[in-house]
Amino acid sequence: MTKDWNLPREGSCRCGAVRLTMTKPAILTAACHCRGCQKMSASSYSLTLMLPEDGLTVTAGEPVLGGLKGDTVRHFFCPSCLTWIFSKPQRVPGFINLRATMLDDTSDIAPFIETWTDEKLAFAETGAPKRFPQFPGPEDMAPLRRDFAEWTERNP
Repeated sequence: MTKDWNLPREGSCRCGAVRLTMTKPAILTAACHCRGCQKMSASSYSLTLMLPEDGLTVTAGEPVLGGLKGDTVRHFFCPSCLTWIFSKPQRVPGFINLRATMLDDTSDIAPFIETWTDEKLAFAETGAPKRFPQFPGPEDMAPLRRDFAEWTERNP
């Protein structure tokens, strides 16, 4: 994990129809093991960069809303290749969860926390230093952000 994040960072969906630029550092990185993320990513977990909402700019294309189940999170996809690009959790206003694999260079990305480990596939290991059986509570966020900042300083 890089402490300076090499900003700005470019990225895209699989087909390149939607391009984006990350302009602010992540405040947290996470691997989510919930069944919804497993199904939407067609994998054992989704890898997320939690950013301030104004830290991500779509520079080409227009993502579409999808993956609907309730109204707690709005998920955005490429309308051409249907790649899951980012989410806007309604319970955490002002933030956006970018799928880390959308970045052109992912060589320094690692999850700091794992969420929904009670739904984790038995073989799925990420090496994240912190784990939560579900999603961390609001009271956990400030200490997690502080610990994440310290972790990125120690693991450049």
